[in-house]
Amino acid sequence: MGLGVRKGQNITFVALKGEREQPARRVSGNAEFDRVIGGGLIPGSATLVGGDPGIGKSTLLMQIAAALSAKMNCAYISGEEAVDQLRLRATRLGLVNAPVGLASATSVRDIAATLDGANSTDVVVIDSIQCMYVDSIESAPGTISQVRTSAQELIRLAKRTGFSLILVGHVTKEGNIAGPRVLEHMVDTVLYFEGDPSHQFRILRSVKNRFGAADEIGVFEMMETGLHGVANPSALFLSEHREDVSGASVFAGMKGTRPMLVEIQSLIAPSSQATPRRAVVGWDSGRLAMIMAVLEARCGIALGGTEVYLNVAGGLKIKEPAADMAVAAALISSVTGTPMPAETVVFGEVGLAGETRAVAQTDARLKEAQKLGFSRAIIPKSRFRKGHHNNKGIKAVGSDTSLIISEIDHLADLVTKFARTDQKPVGGPANRFVSKDTGTLG
Repeated sequence: MGLGVRKGQNITFVALKGEREQPARRVSGNAEFDRVIGGGLIPGSATLVGGDPGIGKSTLLMQIAAALSAKMNCAYISGEEAVDQLRLRATRLGLVNAPVGLASATSVRDIAATLDGANSTDVVVIDSIQCMYVDSIESAPGTISQVRTSAQELIRLAKRTGFSLILVGHVTKEGNIAGPRVLEHMVDTVLYFEGDPSHQFRILRSVKNRFGAADEIGVFEMMETGLHGVANPSALFLSEHREDVSGASVFAGMKGTRPMLVEIQSLIAPSSQATPRRAVVGWDSGRLAMIMAVLEARCGIALGGTEVYLNVAGGLKIKEPAADMAVAAALISSVTGTPMPAETVVFGEVGLAGETRAVAQTDARLKEAQKLGFSRAIIPKSRFRKGHHNNKGIKAVGSDTSLIISEIDHLADLVTKFARTDQKPVGGPANRFVSKDTGTLG
């Protein structure tokens, strides 16, 4: 080894088995926030909260800090607003008596010197990380080097002193947190605050969580006194559902560990354009194209010459393949002009051959449907699950409804449920299809 090269120290290896004390979580009392975070904040953890401007990030975090301040020391440091502005928000939210320490600062060196002092702090909110700067780097705040270094210094301080760090991050027009993606790898938890600022409902989504389930969501309602958690989001998303309108189906989905029912709407109309329009809100447009191709190639429903619009009601975004059958049901209902049978939920994956595939957490989805009073469910037929066909399921707590389950093997079986020999399909001659079975779900 050459001169001037420092020799490293040996590291110590330990066994996989060992006793480990579970860290005590810092519970805010806000049920929706605590659910998404995994049950409460972990001491020494770093959480990144991103969202569009005006979505309510600062409002939510001030409410969380105020709730936690009743049991521990909390600090709210803003690099965008003055202390007087923060006090105005606290007054509007009715939080002026909460013992939260407010400060307006942007220097990481000053913040670190303050938090590393004699007064112990348990929870620190930095709003936002794009406003912070390290004076040893010759670049403006918000640049990649400043954002990365500022976050690294604050996270290192949180790990060493044990306070829970919450960083607010701006998002780009593509919806990603501004700055380097490495910022999301540096923190323990990444939350996205989603929703339309003109809409009263917001969704807090967990996309990464080292201390809890990922893809967990919390639903909030924006009111004059701030953001309030919605205890039963399924009832919320179905509040405007009409059972006598064609082109709609109810999907029983999963968001993390929470089952959730949501309405999927579709509209199919004739098109005079060479390239008919396809508009999708809340779902994957590529997956919609696949479902349409399967309906045309495997079920004889031609949708090529029509305009297709698909919407997930309530502003919710769905990513799981379990929504395939619900989307197909909405499209078939729109084509035939036949409403979905009342009190029926649908879920299941669809393959390219038109076959239906079972999805995970079937029981949780069915119990949520029972809880909301649904009496029928259409699900894929599973080779590993027996005795469910037309079977009355276990009654959910607080429900008097027994769920009758219909299992189908192929998407064509779902088409027969909506077929009518005395009714012309919507969309003109191009949408002709013949069904041997004209029975309905009712």
